[in-house]
Amino acid sequence: MFTHAVTRALRKNKTLRYGVPMLLLVVGGSFGLREFSQIRYDAVKIKIDPELEKKLKMNKVSLESEYEKIKDSAFDDWKNIRGPRPWEDPDLLQGRNPESLKTKTI
Repeated sequence: MFTHAVTRALRKNKTLRYGVPMLLLVVGGSFGLREFSQIRYDAVKIKIDPELEKKLKMNKVSLESEYEKIKDSAFDDWKNIRGPRPWEDPDLLQGRNPESLKTKTI
């Protein structure tokens, strides 16, 4: 009889019903976020292969070098072509004949 009254009182207590789970969520979330953020710092500590590191340093690409490559390109004959929507046939949109494409694949 006494235990029945205690459990009913605990069920009616809003602090135990809503406050304790919220507190557990906040504290548990803090520990969980700490573990996930630790992954970022552990990934920085990983060393890569020295040969791969040399290749990466040799193949430096900068904005200036890419600009020098395309600086003298002629864009006079450039044509803006809209890409197909998912429900459209890409061959018809690009001006290609789908019958000629089917004969090539056979």
